[in-house]
Amino acid sequence: QLQLVESGGGLVQPGGSLRLSCAASGFSLDSYNIGWFRQAPGQEREGVSCISSRTGSTSYTDSVKGRFTISRDNAKNTVYLQMNSLRPEDTAVYYCARDRYFRRDYCALTKDQYTYWGPGTQVTVSS
Repeated sequence: QLQLVESGGGLVQPGGSLRLSCAASGFSLDSYNIGWFRQAPGQEREGVSCISSRTGSTSYTDSVKGRFTISRDNAKNTVYLQMNSLRPEDTAVYYCARDRYFRRDYCALTKDQYTYWGPGTQVTVSS
């Protein structure tokens, strides 16, 4: 069965760091692009970062550039999101998701390109 499970969320002080993991089952990460999205209370779900299955190229939304890094370990079939210099406005439920298409050339931060979603992990940035 196709499955995505996030982990690594928690409570962290402003300026701190967390590393989120997305463990994939039922498919290989070298075949499908993966995106990280987040949703804060009262807000729409927004794209944070994504990684291409073919090349490993990455994209980031402007608000996290220079602070977050997405990476992939194909042997473990796991995608990571390293989050540094966290801010209160980063507080949200973070989701990983799989592109609906096989080996799309470029990943995008548009949620309608992603059909399969994990249940999410809560990240809270607060002093």
